[in-house]
Amino acid sequence: MVIKVFIASQSGSTAIKKKQQDVLGFLEANKIDFKELDIAANEDNRKWMRENVPGEKRPQNGIPLPPQIFNDELYCGDFEAFFNAKEDNGVYAFLGLDPPPGSKEAHQAAIIQNGEVPENDKADENIGENEADKHEESVHQTIESEETDEEEQPVTEEEDEEQPVTEEEDEVDES
Repeated sequence: MVIKVFIASQSGSTAIKKKQQDVLGFLEANKIDFKELDIAANEDNRKWMRENVPGEKRPQNGIPLPPQIFNDELYCGDFEAFFNAKEDNGVYAFLGLDPPPGSKEAHQAAIIQNGEVPENDKADENIGENEADKHEESVHQTIESEETDEEEQPVTEEEDEEQPVTEEEDEVDES
């Protein structure tokens, strides 16, 4: 299965260029095999892309703009669908691929498939909760101890007044 990304190398739109670069950059960075197909340089590519974007996915004017993404013959979506999948850590599912082991998406897929958090992750969650509880307790203890200190040691008028610094106190011992 090969991911096909239909692009327009000769686009006058900077928005389209940025969207194309975002898709291609993500696929390259994540080492996902793909094939870049230029609709500006090859009429067959343009024709194939336009014929294979489902009707309900076409824009109002009826002409789908690049980038359009396919997994072999299966339509995956346009840039907006890709972007949403990326935001939801679901790009591999969007592309119809198995996520790599250890990825966030693989972890989410395991939870969905099994209906529960794997045991090793439960221990991690409990550690995080215990750390949060400990932090909250220490904050409460600090606040309580500050309140106690203030109650036990009221400030007197003598302590409140500043004392002038004498020359003897101001000198630094240079020996």
